[in-house]
Amino acid sequence: MTPSRATPPKRRATRSPKPPTPSAAGIGTIPLPGSPKPHPALGLGLWGLGRWDPEDEARTKATIGRAYEVGFRWFDTAEVYGNGRSERVLGDVLRRTANGAPDAFLVTKVSWEHLRPAQVRASLVNSLERLARDAVDLYLVHAPDPHVPLAETMGALEALWKEHRVGAIGVSNFGVEELEEASRHLSEARIVVNQVRYNLFDREDADPVREYCERQGILLEAYTPLARGLLHGKYLDGKRVPPEVRRFTNRIFEPDRLPEILRRARGLRDLADEAGVPLASVALHWLRWRGAAPLVGASRPAQIDENLAAWSVRPPDEVLRKADAIAWGDLA
Repeated sequence: MTPSRATPPKRRATRSPKPPTPSAAGIGTIPLPGSPKPHPALGLGLWGLGRWDPEDEARTKATIGRAYEVGFRWFDTAEVYGNGRSERVLGDVLRRTANGAPDAFLVTKVSWEHLRPAQVRASLVNSLERLARDAVDLYLVHAPDPHVPLAETMGALEALWKEHRVGAIGVSNFGVEELEEASRHLSEARIVVNQVRYNLFDREDADPVREYCERQGILLEAYTPLARGLLHGKYLDGKRVPPEVRRFTNRIFEPDRLPEILRRARGLRDLADEAGVPLASVALHWLRWRGAAPLVGASRPAQIDENLAAWSVRPPDEVLRKADAIAWGDLA
């Protein structure tokens, strides 16, 4: 069974997302304006799973399967991840679950290289074929292209939304001005999600966007919520940061910043220890406290269990307030 293309009642945009409600796995969901499905409050991102040899692919499939088994329903991929291989592997795993995983909340993205109207439609058709679905629950513009007018791209996305090929429309890596312009080119649909890099240490650029999204009722999806493992406790006891991690983590691992970031991260670990919760619990629930939905990564099944265990423990608000101050540098 796949998301239906049967004609539903006329869509109506609703107001801002409400607080999450409990799900069977305790992950929770967040209503999306105009979407027939609620948005899970925690998801699995498949960017890091897009480059495999045969052994890696088997582990990837086991990881996705474990995520679905324990209650993850939000799966985030993109046509550029492994040149479509990520979508194909995800589709293959979900197709083999009971009844084809109709309750999965599937998100994929059109590449910044394919934002002309005909390209947007072709990209979605190809993504749906790889995912083995008739529709996706959320379709994102992966990043803006200054050479393609947003009016063209958003018009194409709205047409697909009206055809019920996508359940909702969103964007990724958009700033406030781009969000404002993109919204102006929608007539019935609306932008319901902006996916950005956001965590306790990587927030200077995202905070103004978060504030705008909060005012407009746009859900902020946060990728790299654990700062490539730093907020799971990696690198706090002398382990060297690999070059590939430095390359894909903005500036927090650059030599001029790293000593201070590590000092603050150790302060966060001490705070988590005092509260009796995992460090990752603080990091993930700080994002939820700020109104964002974290999108974690995992490369093996055990990491799925670790992330879900961290999510299952919510630190008190006072701990989250202290974590905010420590990470920002306001507390020693």
